[in-house]
Amino acid sequence: MATPKTTERLRERNKREKRERLRDAAAELFESVGFENTTTRAIAERAGVAAGTVFLYAQDKADLLFLVFHDEAEAALAEGMATMPKSRALSAQLMHLFGAVFAVYRRHPRAAGPFLGALPASRGQNAIAMNVLTMNFIVKMADLVDAAKVRGEVDAGIEPLLAAQNFFALYFFALTTWVSGMSTLENALDPTLRQAVLLQLRGLLPVTTKEKRR
Repeated sequence: MATPKTTERLRERNKREKRERLRDAAAELFESVGFENTTTRAIAERAGVAAGTVFLYAQDKADLLFLVFHDEAEAALAEGMATMPKSRALSAQLMHLFGAVFAVYRRHPRAAGPFLGALPASRGQNAIAMNVLTMNFIVKMADLVDAAKVRGEVDAGIEPLLAAQNFFALYFFALTTWVSGMSTLENALDPTLRQAVLLQLRGLLPVTTKEKRR
C-alpha cells in the first residue's frame, strides 16, 4: 500500500512530466509550424494530455512561450556563470554570459520573435518566472560589475545594478536587430552587442573632460 509520501512524490513526478511534455510539444510546434499557426489543442495532443490540462501549466498560448524558454535560459545562465573566465576583463565576461544566452535563441529561431514581443506585458505564471529569471540575469551582471570595481577596472562611483540594467538594454536591443531581420544572430552578438558593451564601458565624454568632473 502506497504511503502518503509516496503518493505525493508520484503526484509531483506526474506534474513535472506533464509540464516537460507540454514544454517540448510547444517548442516543436512553434518551430515547425510557427507560433501563430499553433493552437493549444495541438500542443495538448502532441503532449498526450487533455486540452484543459494546458491551462494548469500556462495561462495562454503566449505563456507557453515562457515555458519553452525559461528552463533553457536558466540553464544557460547557470552554465555561463559556472564557466565564467574570472581573469578576463569585464567586457569579455559580459560577452561570455551573453553568448551562453544567445545560444538558447539559436535553438528556437521561429519562437524567439513572438517570445521577445510578448515579454514586456505578459502576466502568466511562466511569464512571472521568466521575469524573475531576467532580474537574476541583471543581478549576475551587477556582480560582475562590482568585481570589476574591486579590480579597479570600473570607476568606484559606478552603481553596479544601474550599469547592469544598461547592459541588459544593450543585450535586448541586439536581439531586436536579429528578430527584426536587420542582422543575423551571430552579428547581433558580435560585433553589434560587443561594440555596444565596449562603448558603454568607455563612455561618451572625452577622457580629459571626465577627469575634470571627478
